[in-house]
Parts: sequence; structure tokens; C-alpha cells
Amino acid sequence: MRVLVIGGTRFIGPRVVHRLCDMGHDVAVFHRGVTEAGLPPRVQHLHGDRRELAAHAAAFRTFAPDVVLDMTAFTELEARTLVDTMRGLAGRIVVISSQDIYRAYGVFYRSEEGPVDPLPAKEDSPLREKLYPYRGDGRGLDDYEKILVERAVTDVPGLPATVLRLPMVYGEGDYQHRLLFELQRMDDGRPAILLEERFARWRWTRGYVENIAAAIALAVTDARATGRVYNLGDPNALAYADWVRVIGRNAGWARELLLLPEDRLPARLRPLSANYEQHLVADTGRIRVELGQREPVARDEALVRTIAWERAHRPRDVGTLLDYAAEDAALAALRPGAQEQAGASALLP
Repeated sequence: MRVLVIGGTRFIGPRVVHRLCDMGHDVAVFHRGVTEAGLPPRVQHLHGDRRELAAHAAAFRTFAPDVVLDMTAFTELEARTLVDTMRGLAGRIVVISSQDIYRAYGVFYRSEEGPVDPLPAKEDSPLREKLYPYRGDGRGLDDYEKILVERAVTDVPGLPATVLRLPMVYGEGDYQHRLLFELQRMDDGRPAILLEERFARWRWTRGYVENIAAAIALAVTDARATGRVYNLGDPNALAYADWVRVIGRNAGWARELLLLPEDRLPARLRPLSANYEQHLVADTGRIRVELGQREPVARDEALVRTIAWERAHRPRDVGTLLDYAAEDAALAALRPGAQEQAGASALLP
């Protein structure tokens, strides 16, 4: 099979490309050329800006892809340009989406009114009604909207699509460093890690980067995925306190977790103003049943690898983002006999 990957040089993409090559497929990657990302030597590189995708149609036609995998379609315009360029050129497109499309995500961030949504979210669960979830937050994502991306690529005559909805992805190369703050506290020998009690019980579907890449490669190469939508991620979603406990076990940390009401926490440890009764848990059973997807890397091994990478790639400014003096003051307030009065509970790893 010949697979054209749009994007594919950051975090998840290189793992997908390596898997496709290991499976014996011919792969070309269209990217800006900022980094070659250590891709296999036989991968063909096509350099260009996806905003000018149509200008490279001749090169795409020469490569003659059976499937196009778009890792970076964030806006409706990008998705429509993809469809217009690839119609008549490729047999199928696979588009990376996000589980932030579900109404539950809006309920969590309080942009959607009404009661919490039942979980886990299935592929046909209600979607957000309010579009553009990150508009105005200063991150340059004003036009980001995966709901519109999905609508643009589905039900296109002559160009069937597969949509893959990603969870929170962690692992080596994670430029968001999602394990950073708890791991830093563990490595600094903190006497305890403090968590807000509602946040500690909140659940969110996660996925290790190699496992997510394996699922993407499977959906790209299995014709049974044609016209289907799949949630990706771990089969079970841990509460945040349990997630920290598993990180600690694999990091060699044997201190305690303390769960506190928000008003007892230092400002930097207070969670987002969100509805923590609304968990963000997705049902990932469809791709397992229909395509036989299984995680090649177990959770403990995934965390061992991620922890090693995080320790070797700590951001230089991590110390400025922590406030141990305030944490020490909060711990001191929990003097012997005061813990029950403060409403704190301890969870031992």
C-alpha cells in the first residue's frame, strides 16, 4: 500500500510512519521541512506548506497514494482543501480528530448547559453545540474545530474517509510534558503531593503514544475502517489520583498523596474552573471489535519509558512553575491532629 502522510514529523506522526514502514508499506510525508524527524531512509519527503496543499497536487499524483493520512487538519478550511485536493487522487483519507468534539467536553468546561452526559462517550454520542472551544484563549487556535473537520471529510462522493478521535496522548516526545509537574515533585523528594479532591477523582481517557500510533496505522491499512469513526485510547480511564499513584510506582516514589478542598490548596495547585462531575471518558471498544486493535505496550512499560524521557528532557523553566514554599505552608497547616479538621484524606501509593 502507498500511504501519503500530511504532517507526521512531531510526537505521534513519526511513530505512525515507522509502523507503516515496518508493515512493508510505501510512505511519503508532506511537511514543511523544518525537521526530518528521524524517519526511515526509504520514506519520501515532500516539502511544502499545507496552506498551499493544492499547489502540490502534481507531486501527490506522482506518488499515487492509496490512502492519505492527515495528522494536522485543525480547521474547516484545511479539511476542505484536503478533500478538494485528494478527490480523484487517493482511494481513502484518514483524518485525526479529537475527543474534544463530544458534548461532555463542553459540559466539563461549562460551555454547554444541562446535566452531565452519560459515559463512556461512544462514537455516536452527542457532540458539542458550541463551536471553536479554544477561541480567544491566546493560543492561536481561534479557528480550530475538529467537529467541522469531521463534517468536511465525511460523506464526500468518491472519497471515503476514516475518522480517528484521539484522547490525551502522553509519551516520549510529548512537547506538552503532561507528566512533568507530578514527576518533578517526586524527583525532588517532596514529602507529599497535594491534589484538589474533586480533581483527584476526575477521570480522563489517555493513550500512550506508541499505542496510539499502532491504532492509527491499523486504521490506515485495514479496509474495514472505510467510512468508520473510532475512539482511540486506553480501555480504562484512571482517576487522576490513581494516575499519579501509577506514575509514582514506576518512578520509584513511595510518599503519599493528600487530597484537599480547593480553599486549602496553594493557588498554583488549584485546578481549572470546570465541572469535575463530568468525566471525559471514551468508549474505545469499537476499534477493538471491528479491527482487532490491541495495545502493544503495557501501561507500566509505557510509563517507565515516558518517565525516562521526561527526566532527560525537562524544560529549563520548570522550577519557576512550582511553589514549594506555598506547598510547605499547606502541609504545615495539616499538623498532627489537624488533618481531619482540614478535610484532607491521604492516599498511600
